[in-house]
Amino acid sequence: MQKYDVLIIGAGIAGLYAAMQLPASKKVLVVCKDIPWECNTFYAQGGMTTALNEADIPLHVEDTMAAGSYHNNKEAVEILSRTSLETTPDIISRGMEFDTDESGNLLYTKEAAHSVERIIHAGGDATGRYMHYFMMVQNKHQLQKNTLVYDLLIDNGRCFGVKATVNYEPTTIYADDVIIASGGIGSLYAYNTNSRTVSADIHGICVEKGIELADMEFMQFHPTVFVETPFARKLLLTEALRGEGAHVVDEEGRRFLFDYDERGELASRDIVARGIFNHKRKTGQKAYLDFSMFEEKWFEHRFPNITHTFARLGYKFPKDKIAISPAFHYSNGGIKCDTNGCIDGMEGLYVIGEAARTGVHGANRLASNSLLEGVVFAKRAVDHLLSKEHKAMKTPLFEKDYGNILHKENDKIYKQKLRQVMWDDIGIIRTRKGLHEAKNLIYDMKNKEIGRLLKLRLNTASAIVDAALARKESLGSHYIESL
Repeated sequence: MQKYDVLIIGAGIAGLYAAMQLPASKKVLVVCKDIPWECNTFYAQGGMTTALNEADIPLHVEDTMAAGSYHNNKEAVEILSRTSLETTPDIISRGMEFDTDESGNLLYTKEAAHSVERIIHAGGDATGRYMHYFMMVQNKHQLQKNTLVYDLLIDNGRCFGVKATVNYEPTTIYADDVIIASGGIGSLYAYNTNSRTVSADIHGICVEKGIELADMEFMQFHPTVFVETPFARKLLLTEALRGEGAHVVDEEGRRFLFDYDERGELASRDIVARGIFNHKRKTGQKAYLDFSMFEEKWFEHRFPNITHTFARLGYKFPKDKIAISPAFHYSNGGIKCDTNGCIDGMEGLYVIGEAARTGVHGANRLASNSLLEGVVFAKRAVDHLLSKEHKAMKTPLFEKDYGNILHKENDKIYKQKLRQVMWDDIGIIRTRKGLHEAKNLIYDMKNKEIGRLLKLRLNTASAIVDAALARKESLGSHYIESL
């Protein structure tokens, strides 16, 4: 029997920072679905927000609340900002190198809806990749790849571990505490910026177990994404480009975003995404990101990742402009928990990072708060876990197993259909008619001969539709037209 003190599901920033906080004396297992760097952290470009000092906390809180349409849990936002004054120096003191000027001072940048420059970055536009590598190297615990969790072992209000396939073999892993750090739900959408592994399985298990998901109507779409590639994961063009002064233009070269908000390109993400979506729908014109105002050498130094990725596709930045579209980017909602990552009525189960709904993001996430959230709430969950008393418990027998029915023959067809429906009807602009049609379609799919993993995706999709139908008025990233 495989038994651990702590099992961490997910090896992105939240999971790895939690592992960094756990002493080597604990028997810890970190699992990930694929290879460890196939996660959203790895693809994060812009940077990590951090409060500049005590005086900046109220301002950071206000920026976060305003971006979240004041639907946020203010206590969680204050914790996020205040704790950054501990976690950022901690990460730097352990050896993480963020970008600095010649004198060694941290370089800060500004992104949409921030009132001041308070975002630190690494490798120019490869912050997630640098932080992920750094935390992988720091990890002193066992890390196991190719581990796909398909059930939580829950009995009488307590979690005892998981059932998973490890290298395609059904395996039961027991643990005193399980930390869910499995990320969001990106693969549910036809156009998304997420890692292919982020497919809402754990959310779907929670629906099945009666664990509450909250704020699931608030799905965030990134405004500037290159979608003309054959893969589901589209290529993100970081918000920092607009922060540094890039323009969004139509085919006539007009900066049309000022029609939607006086801040133009620097309005909050939901407004910019809707503006681009709407303008394209209304005029039939394409939208472009224009970098021609930048000096070539500076651009390549500040955005090396983007310069080289797109050079391989034949683009020469900053001279060339590029067609953009919004795409699904981030789940503001998730598994409902408190500010310690604890789930109400559930012993031995925590949730952190994008999988969690602490209330920190409200109806719309402020740019670059996500890496910080992963770090801050990982620390708090581990602090809580280490502070509580552990009573020896007899592990019940869990006989039911779905290991042999994870996939069925037609799953792929239904999966594609679901992704299109999510994009068309539960996307950037929603209508009640579209939501009802989506609800019926998801219900029909659930009654087909399908594998367990698709059923879990459909559970999560249902939760998103139901939440969107329940919120009759537009708020933040939930935008509903009256039709």
